[in-house]
Amino acid sequence: MALTVYADRMSQPSRAIIIFCKVNGIDFEEVRMELNKLQQLTPEFQEINPMMRVPAIVDGRLKLFESHAILIYLACVFPGIADHWYPADLFRRAKIHSVLDWHHSNLRSGAAGYVLNSTRGPALGLPLNPEAAAKSEKLLSASLAKIESVWLKGRGFLTWKHTTFHRRS
Repeated sequence: MALTVYADRMSQPSRAIIIFCKVNGIDFEEVRMELNKLQQLTPEFQEINPMMRVPAIVDGRLKLFESHAILIYLACVFPGIADHWYPADLFRRAKIHSVLDWHHSNLRSGAAGYVLNSTRGPALGLPLNPEAAAKSEKLLSASLAKIESVWLKGRGFLTWKHTTFHRRS
């Protein structure tokens, strides 16, 4: 087994990588990282991901981080991945990239900020921050409204009639 996935299952991007691998029958070894124990800050992990975040993968000589880059890599490198995850059609890929790029700055930022500042902060040694939570909640609500009005527009999935790997928020 060449693929190693470094992940904390509390991390939504980590779960996306693990689920994608399992759904698509990609054999991998999971190295469980505990962010609340700051395992991502070790010198050993910094050699894998200098940004010191999860998820990250090692596949042979390749060390890769950032969940969207990892998903694209997995969809392209492993044989037998259904085309609907990351279509060969460049028009459809461009639509997927549009959603992926928007996702991090909007939906993910609002959701993660809200959870961190309203409930999860103390587990990470941070104080609760009601003002930041309210700001994040506002961004999250606006992002959910944008999903309805821009991305979905009556479709079942964000960019197509079949699921792709961007549908993971």
